[in-house]
Amino acid sequence: MSDSIGETAESVVKATTSQFVEEKFDVIRVPYVKDKEQIDRVLEEAAANNAVICYTIVSPELREHMADRALAKDVEVVDVLGPMLKSIEKTTGLLPRNQAGLIHSLDHDYFKRVEAVEFAVKYDDGKNPLGLLKADIVIIGVSRTSKTPLSMYLAHKRIKVANVPLVPELAPPEELFKVPPYKIIGLLIDPFKLNEIRAERLKTMGLSDTAVYADMNRINEELTYAKGIMRRLHCQIINVSNRAIEETAGIILEYVRKNKERHSEN
Repeated sequence: MSDSIGETAESVVKATTSQFVEEKFDVIRVPYVKDKEQIDRVLEEAAANNAVICYTIVSPELREHMADRALAKDVEVVDVLGPMLKSIEKTTGLLPRNQAGLIHSLDHDYFKRVEAVEFAVKYDDGKNPLGLLKADIVIIGVSRTSKTPLSMYLAHKRIKVANVPLVPELAPPEELFKVPPYKIIGLLIDPFKLNEIRAERLKTMGLSDTAVYADMNRINEELTYAKGIMRRLHCQIINVSNRAIEETAGIILEYVRKNKERHSEN
């Protein structure tokens, strides 16, 4: 029995009954227990069928009722959460929230995070333009402006991010111009800073830092092109020259929060 879905109690029961291999047990889950009448009905049935009740009930009032009525009806019951709640309360001095189903809200957050990370990987670096219309945020910018690290960082905040590299020789995907401007973030960077980053990148790859990739003329050409695309999109622009990933992500998160409030009002 549980005042939530009852998975925890059922897992305890199955783990326990697995130790009695010579006997087969019927396990019945009774979820969403909300009142004393439900408890009384299940206790009547348990008494009639020689059953044991394992329960995870967070309401102190319902736990107390269960214990009292079970004793009166001579039904064996096992309180899974009660002793643990009391021990932690005694040790820490903290009071439990006594709210059913909290573990499942945590699970929900976890799966949302996993979903967002998988989304970021799938739609990284313009791999699939169809993802742009599904994204919460689309990040655009020239190479080495931290588009991918930002996408992953934001994914761990449960935000679905797609990113698109801006290269003069490649026209941006048509889908990019169908994304609402408030969902697009353009990243710009100081050309000299970008030159340093790209030159270092070339060195780590065992290539000469005089390659076109790190050439100042090429960098200025790319940035001019990127600025033109961002103007066409009327998107939010962030200069990442001297910003850590966390700082840029903080700006984007605040921007997302304000946009959610604005559009929920509309």
